[in-house]
Amino acid sequence: MASNHVRNLNRIITIHRIFHNPLLNARSFFSDASLPQTHPSHPSSLKDNELAKFASIADTWWDSEGPFKPLHVMNPTRLTFIRSALCRHFKKDPYSAKPFEGLKIVDVGCGGGILSEPLARLGATVTGVDAVEKNIKIAQLHAGLDPATSTIEFCCTTAEKLVEEGRKFDAVMALEVIEHVADPAEFCKSLAALTDPDGATVISTINRSMRAYATAIVAAEYVLRWLPKGTHEWSSFLTPEELVLILQRAGINVEEMAGFVYNPVTGRWSLSDDISVNFIAFGTKSKNT
Repeated sequence: MASNHVRNLNRIITIHRIFHNPLLNARSFFSDASLPQTHPSHPSSLKDNELAKFASIADTWWDSEGPFKPLHVMNPTRLTFIRSALCRHFKKDPYSAKPFEGLKIVDVGCGGGILSEPLARLGATVTGVDAVEKNIKIAQLHAGLDPATSTIEFCCTTAEKLVEEGRKFDAVMALEVIEHVADPAEFCKSLAALTDPDGATVISTINRSMRAYATAIVAAEYVLRWLPKGTHEWSSFLTPEELVLILQRAGINVEEMAGFVYNPVTGRWSLSDDISVNFIAFGTKSKNT
């Protein structure tokens, strides 16, 4: 099993090299049929049923033992990856108390603000957006309790609307969001449009693998009941290969990828080369895009 996971990672590295080889065309490497089907009839990439699902549990965002407990537990590990990747790309001191000072970051699908707040504490000028109004109200109330986070701009809107407004950011975050949208390709185009040239985009999601089905859905939702039943749909997950290709077509080149692995003994997550279930990708936008 471990060798399969290593091979999966090597496939991603191979794909990345192909995308950066001007002699090869990514479209000839993958057929469009290999990607999830899009739904051009949607004016937005958001699914209405997903909005209703998260609106129903919005009041529990800051309950560390509630439906969002997995995100609270995973958050420090997500931030470790983000801090390392952004500091390296923007040539910031990772040991500084506020390494993101001077950076404008948007947290797309911010929910109650559990990622937006630590980003602000690391010095970033943060905008958090979510299509669920209750989420934004919760985020505003909680962030307002701390002067270090009270300056976060929370807006009930979508990535598509921000694009229409001409907004641009040094870094765009979309963590645990893309598996809930109707059209991943259009969503990634919006993320790319929000990213400044030479800026960064970070996406985390769940792999469409049988192991992910067993752990992220069967175990997490039905056995351990960490998440409400129906939180995820396996068919909406993307494989790492698909995400890399979708981002490349949107003008974002994936430069780094890591997996998240949960240790049931310690109750903590850690970064790993194992991308068979949860994974995170860091990409950059070309100056010419």
